[in-house]
Amino acid sequence: MTTMQAVRIHAYGGPELLHHEDIPLPSLKPDDLLIRVRAAAVNPVDWKIREGYLQEFLNHRLPLTLGWDVSGEVVKVGPEVSAFAVGDEVYARPNIVRDGAYAEYIAVKASEVARKPATLDHIHAAAVPLAALTAWQALVDTAHLQAGQTVLVHAAAGGVGSFAVQLAKALGARVIGTASAVNTGIVTELGADQFIDYTKTRFEEVARDVDVVLDTVGGDTQDRSWQVLKPGGILVSILTPLPETSTAAPGARGAFVFVQPNAAQLASIGQLIDEGRMKPVIHTVLPLSEVRQAHALSQGGHACGKIVLHVAD
Repeated sequence: MTTMQAVRIHAYGGPELLHHEDIPLPSLKPDDLLIRVRAAAVNPVDWKIREGYLQEFLNHRLPLTLGWDVSGEVVKVGPEVSAFAVGDEVYARPNIVRDGAYAEYIAVKASEVARKPATLDHIHAAAVPLAALTAWQALVDTAHLQAGQTVLVHAAAGGVGSFAVQLAKALGARVIGTASAVNTGIVTELGADQFIDYTKTRFEEVARDVDVVLDTVGGDTQDRSWQVLKPGGILVSILTPLPETSTAAPGARGAFVFVQPNAAQLASIGQLIDEGRMKPVIHTVLPLSEVRQAHALSQGGHACGKIVLHVAD
């Protein structure tokens, strides 16, 4: 077999530019794995790249296969790879500058791959890497969240937010989560100690002396978030670069996180999942043939949890 089915874009624009086509199998570099894709998740970065927002930042070449959340099975290993073997079940957030996982096969650098959590099927495993790594790199690597501290998670029912709530609780923090009232149950179930319905209550009127704010919303929400931080606190955005300081929060600082592949962190996340301390939340599962609908759902911005594409059994 020399070709495969994939979903690619040949120009930037709307979901109608997502095309199914036969393309050559990925070529392997010496330190790559070839993964048979079983499932791939849809993330906001996918449609942002599709629309052309990140052209200068990522320097992609068209045509491009989208999708950077994958769970599947190793079918071939490069000559420099010793940590994996054919048949291993794995998951990854692949390097975003390469072709993605809306395809039957994907080539991924072995150092970006971890073994799939044993307690998850491929559908649920595909929902983990990008969002959970974002939460980890925001809360652990950047904010250095400690037990006993308070963290405010915006959009706590979303893909990143749902993992951030669980990770913060696993670290021993007190968690405040914002979402709409319909998601009260899921946010509380994930471990939030306090729930704020952002449609009825301005979070800055009830949240005080917060150590860490994780902003997954941006705009006015980000601007108002400075007000709830204690001196020495940190506002972490996953959307836009922030000023290092703000007059609205003397002594506090801002930071920006753009998630990077990290196999060791994925392994740690997988361990938390297998211990029952974290779990993915899935909004919907669609076949790869309905990728345009999946993008429309993601772009709507109100999914509770992750949108996953079923690629193969």
